[in-house]
Amino acid sequence: MKRRDFLKAIGLPTLAGIGVNTLMSEMQTSQAATTDYKALVCIFLAGGNDGHNSLVPTDAAYNDYANARPILALPKDSLITLNGSSAGHNFGLHPGLEPLAGLYNKQRLAWIANVGPLIVPSTARQVMDKAVAIPPYLMSHSDQTAIQQGWGGDFDQSGWAGRGLELMPASYQNKLSAVTTTSDRTLVLGKSSSVSFMSPNGARYWGRADLASPQGYWAQALNNMSKLQFSNQYEAEYARTLDVSVSESTLLTQVFMKAVTPKGNFGSDDLATRLKSLASVLPAFKNLGFKRQVFLINWGSFDTHYSQRGSDSRTQDAQLALLGKAVAAFDESIQAVGMDTDVTTFAMSDFGRTLRPASGAGSDHAWGNHWFVLGGAVAGGQVLGQFPSLVLGGPEDGDPGRGGRHVPTTSTDQVGSSLMQWLGLPPSQLNNVFPNLANFTQKSVPIFKV
Repeated sequence: MKRRDFLKAIGLPTLAGIGVNTLMSEMQTSQAATTDYKALVCIFLAGGNDGHNSLVPTDAAYNDYANARPILALPKDSLITLNGSSAGHNFGLHPGLEPLAGLYNKQRLAWIANVGPLIVPSTARQVMDKAVAIPPYLMSHSDQTAIQQGWGGDFDQSGWAGRGLELMPASYQNKLSAVTTTSDRTLVLGKSSSVSFMSPNGARYWGRADLASPQGYWAQALNNMSKLQFSNQYEAEYARTLDVSVSESTLLTQVFMKAVTPKGNFGSDDLATRLKSLASVLPAFKNLGFKRQVFLINWGSFDTHYSQRGSDSRTQDAQLALLGKAVAAFDESIQAVGMDTDVTTFAMSDFGRTLRPASGAGSDHAWGNHWFVLGGAVAGGQVLGQFPSLVLGGPEDGDPGRGGRHVPTTSTDQVGSSLMQWLGLPPSQLNNVFPNLANFTQKSVPIFKV
């Protein structure tokens, strides 16, 4: 195709850019909307974070902990004290999570003990006797990452946040509602809706096209090219994908143009960069009239079979220090822009790890784990759920070899249900988002202030 014919095909003489104009019109309309905005931010700790060394009892149960994992146990005097008692214990945090202890003590952060995927309420004895159905592929990284996030099998690859967003009331529906910052997307993938990708630097430049100037020559060329129609279905699908990408990139660029400078010392690692970028644009999302959003950040290398302790960058000790610093800075930034009760942040992982150490001075794959939830709407300063015994072979230990693989006492679905209801999911839709929840009498966890 000659250059003249190509330019004619993509409609450059008119510079009309229907898609761009439509997006700009929608944004201008949304600016006049109410400021009813809520966002969930999921930090997925990839590899299986060791919850036993994240949240540690400091009362008599500390001795059980130290006896069960002598080469992994944190010295008692190194733990950062959490105020009060909760779930039948006094607690301290890993020293790397010291910034989170301050948030807990200010009642902004809560822990949820021994969480994991369940089909029905289950005890360790029932699991070992094979008397109950259990989730498939336990202790497999890829499968448990997907299952924790709501994957329903080969015929339903959506996640619980993505399904929930699709079933929100119409007044809460908006573009860019399901957003990932990495290649992981299960949590925010809907049954029929797509997932948006947001990099820390936005998506302003496509070659010579500057999407911050959508009426510019090359931006119009890109936009018009994305509107080309094809009879060949493969070409048509490529064009459709390009159209969505250009439209969302244009919208994200407008959001990033209104970014603020976040308050707080995030650090400079990958998690810090992603959280700082998100903190900079959340006020813009709210001010532009967006209603409900879920952001997924997959980060870390927590598969610590070997050398779990120490200062090397891949140890749990080093990574928890980065996590604590970045999350505290993110929370400080959110408070500084007046979005204290608009944003709830939570951390989860593939699975927990064995109470008994592995042979390489690390820990092996397990099941139940401890999560945390943070925000101004959170009923913080408490450990929710049932904290397990830290005796090898104790009542929650579902390992016939007494390795300390705890069967969860709170299901992922119960936590997800609480988070999605806070976001605005009607209770009548819970079973459509969390099918196994029908097997539980208690449908949620009291994470939020009443």
